[in-house]
Amino acid sequence: MRQVFKMSRVIILPLLMGACASTMSVSSHVDRGTDFARYRTYAWGPADALPTGDPRLDGSPTFKDQLQGEVDRQLSLKGITLASAGQPDVLIHYHAAASERLDVSGLDQNYAYGGEVREYDAGTILIDVVDARTQRLIWRGWAQGALTDMLDDDEAMTRRLREAVRQMLAQLPLRP
Repeated sequence: MRQVFKMSRVIILPLLMGACASTMSVSSHVDRGTDFARYRTYAWGPADALPTGDPRLDGSPTFKDQLQGEVDRQLSLKGITLASAGQPDVLIHYHAAASERLDVSGLDQNYAYGGEVREYDAGTILIDVVDARTQRLIWRGWAQGALTDMLDDDEAMTRRLREAVRQMLAQLPLRP
């Protein structure tokens, strides 16, 4: 049975992170049976109207510019180009969310005491690739990790975004 995703809704699946809050987990889902060789052009889909949950991301031109710029770079490396006219083969959408999390380490499992509790900001970025003709989601990539030190540092944000997008799109089955 094929699961159908609607473009207008973004589903963020809760992912469990390891004990180390600073790691980034990256994964993807591909629509089986899709012939990715036929996709050559893309365009950016409508902007996501959902807030990220953190005004430091919502109000950051660096975040949007660096995320879209790195997606453009990585897709170019895979041989897919930004459509200059006409209907593109695929539409690219992204969504980002940020929230506060707790990292509990060294907690005594039997008595629930001891150990250390640390609060940190965590973020999730989703990138969707949608067949422009059928409006079917054909690939979704996501990266999740701590936003430590990047929300107030544009250089750190740029580095982390580039790495997250590179790792996600490395799993996209397009070949140059």
